[in-house]
Amino acid sequence: MSASANSIAATILMLAAAGAARAETQVERGRYLVSIMDCGGCHTTGELGGHPEPGHTLAGAKIGWAIPGVGIVTPPNLTGDVATGLGNWTSDDIVKLLRTGVRPDGREIVGPMGWRAYAQMTDPDIRAVAAYLKSLPPVVHAVPGPTPIADFKGAYFTVAHP
Repeated sequence: MSASANSIAATILMLAAAGAARAETQVERGRYLVSIMDCGGCHTTGELGGHPEPGHTLAGAKIGWAIPGVGIVTPPNLTGDVATGLGNWTSDDIVKLLRTGVRPDGREIVGPMGWRAYAQMTDPDIRAVAAYLKSLPPVVHAVPGPTPIADFKGAYFTVAHP
């Protein structure tokens, strides 16, 4: 092998090693997955109305869905805020929700949340989503739980019976 061929081979090996050192972290993978799953499309304040609020990415919505027999459900705050978000949830709590649709308090989520599709993710990917959500800085934004339609003070979409 010539000196220039050795130099090229060495450069390729060095670049490959550098690329491996920059491998995606679990949180970066989770951020990517949350992005392509469009979690922010529902869980970002103002996004459902076409006007996302700066600083409120994944902090919960103000618009909900009318679910027959349940009331209005509003996409919750997914940030690390203890009082209004997932701050008290463990990564295992998030994984369980995505696998089973059941929250730590035992309530099953309802509405358009696609947990049945998310349940099909690989273990590393679902753990990456949980790691990313746990990494989010807290944003204080209270979102109501299921609310009777008559008591709801915002806009909502109507969902027909299944």
